[in-house]
Amino acid sequence: MDPTTKDITTNFVKAKRPCANGFRWFIKHHRDGSNYQDLLDALVQDGRVSDACWLLSQFGPTDAVLVLDSIEADAIVFAGAIEVRGNIEVDSIVRAGRGIRAGGSIRVGESLVAGEDVRAEGGVRSEGTIEVGGDIRVAWGMEAAKDISCGGDIRAAWELLCGGKLSVEGNVFVGLDIVAQGAIRCGKGVNAGGSISAADSIHAANGIVAGETIRCGMHLEAGWGIRAGMSIEADAAIRAGESLSAGHEIRAGEGYGVFAGLNVQVEAWETSARVSASARPQGLMSGWWSDTVEA
Repeated sequence: MDPTTKDITTNFVKAKRPCANGFRWFIKHHRDGSNYQDLLDALVQDGRVSDACWLLSQFGPTDAVLVLDSIEADAIVFAGAIEVRGNIEVDSIVRAGRGIRAGGSIRVGESLVAGEDVRAEGGVRSEGTIEVGGDIRVAWGMEAAKDISCGGDIRAAWELLCGGKLSVEGNVFVGLDIVAQGAIRCGKGVNAGGSISAADSIHAANGIVAGETIRCGMHLEAGWGIRAGMSIEADAAIRAGESLSAGHEIRAGEGYGVFAGLNVQVEAWETSARVSASARPQGLMSGWWSDTVEA
């Protein structure tokens, strides 16, 4: 049975093993079955937003598209894509089975969840979490009070501020600063026009580039090179698969080493694992030291 085209029946819901309270609500209000999206809407209107999210997780997305001028609501759970010409202002949860597009800004009180891409011509702000299965593209800045998780790339013209962990499967491109109160983990590369800062570790499978300072509270690690217009600082080890370059100092934590060229043969260090900074880093364990700061 396909819930995107047919009514959801009592037996269909029961087979998914819902909680007792939620199943009683369904029997009371929709004993004879219900259209998928109508059921999601009814749950949200009755204050059962978590049940609506559970239902969407169980039955998956649809190809429906919700097109509106703007959204101002307590919560919204839609199985398809959401397209809004203006702003999205929601007190608690915005969840879409597919993508979300806004011609203005997106602000949510608890969480922003989308199965596919999120795009906003303004800014994106969540007082809780952001969880997106595809890319995130923001014309202004992006901020979450808690964790941010992205299954694709993040592109923001201004700053990216994360009150928890920042996890990105693709690349991160930000015009100004990237700040995370937890760890930063990136499946590809990280590039910021300003500074990159994390209270915990920073790890990128590819390279890390910052126009200003790179700073983290634990290990700093990149599979390719690491470059900062100013300083590179970590409270633990600094490890680069290729080169390390800073306009000012490169400094690891006390008792930790600085490693460059970990993914390069020693014979190629002079060209592919150069270490350049205002002074030779203390604890430099590998790489080709150059006293000429690279542009």
